[in-house]
Amino acid sequence: MTVVAQGLQLGSLHVATPVVLAPMAGITNAAYRRLCAEHGAGLYVCEMITSRGLVEGDETTRRMLVFDEAEQVRSVQLYGTDPTYVGQATKILCEEYGVAHVDLNFGCPVPKVTRKGGGGALPWKRNLLGAILEAAVAAATPYDVPVTIKTRKGIDEDHLTYLDAGRIAQDAGCAAIALHGRTVVQAYSGEADWDAIGELVEHVDIPVLGNGDIWEAADALRMMEHTGAAGVVVGRGCLGRPWLFRDLAAAFEGTGAQATTLPTLGEVAAMMRRHAELLCEHMGEERGCKEFRKHVTWYLKGFRTGGEMRRSLGLVDSLAALDTLLGALDPSEPFPVGELGAPRGRQGSPRNKVVIPEGWLDDTDGLGEGCVRPLEDVDAATGG
Repeated sequence: MTVVAQGLQLGSLHVATPVVLAPMAGITNAAYRRLCAEHGAGLYVCEMITSRGLVEGDETTRRMLVFDEAEQVRSVQLYGTDPTYVGQATKILCEEYGVAHVDLNFGCPVPKVTRKGGGGALPWKRNLLGAILEAAVAAATPYDVPVTIKTRKGIDEDHLTYLDAGRIAQDAGCAAIALHGRTVVQAYSGEADWDAIGELVEHVDIPVLGNGDIWEAADALRMMEHTGAAGVVVGRGCLGRPWLFRDLAAAFEGTGAQATTLPTLGEVAAMMRRHAELLCEHMGEERGCKEFRKHVTWYLKGFRTGGEMRRSLGLVDSLAALDTLLGALDPSEPFPVGELGAPRGRQGSPRNKVVIPEGWLDDTDGLGEGCVRPLEDVDAATGG
């Protein structure tokens, strides 16, 4: 497997390791981004926020825009369905928050987003997509901030959009496009179509990032070799495994596609403690511990810790209590190798249908008189 990584160039922004942490709602907050960055290099993207929420000063949206003091490159993913709001939000991110990279989400499969014509449903409206991208690029250009786009193959196999989206993104001046090799109707089920990623690489001149089914560093190398992608986007594969970015950095440096040693339970416990500590620093101890609880199952997946221990950790309410529980684990227990290469996080089944506005598929415009174009909710933040 011979993949030579030259890093990832997004406009004037150079990312030494061609790896992007996918924004995940409730996961990729400042604490988790810091934790991942402590293990390896890459581009770590903030949780997705809505452009309308940012422009209208929504408090929840603003609270999500928190960055760690060690975060040198601020990257944010925006969601929006209106060119004016997206352009204004992009300017706010560049001007007020010192963001160095803006990614636009056109891949989210969640019904509350697609029913408004957003996320993975929006690229069906080619002209609207172009107008949104042009507005974002125009707003970011004076600040020399690159704009990228993340999308899916399409709504379903009968309504594919990714090749048109790539052309539109390139024409609008986007620095790169990331493709999740699934349709919206698939959500996170089945296998990602890496062939589609390779087809997009051949179709556009801007860098293409591959997303989907990267569970280990070796998967990233295989994807890049298979598709010719310029980099990879990692989402569910790093849940409870921040050290994956260490493995990815080593793989792209040519020192091995697998870490020399897998972490023992003791080493995983130390990472859990560090994660909880960072959450508490940013949110306060009570809220930080509550936020940490959702990660317990992912960290301990495959380990023989027992149901009672997992339940206790899932109710932890202080760092002191966490220390006591972690101290009772067997630090020498080896990593469960059976979990290597296995899917993590949500999978589910394909949806019966995609929830989209009535009449959404009638045209591919989105801008003309009478076109269906609902405005996104202020608080529609989620993942893609």
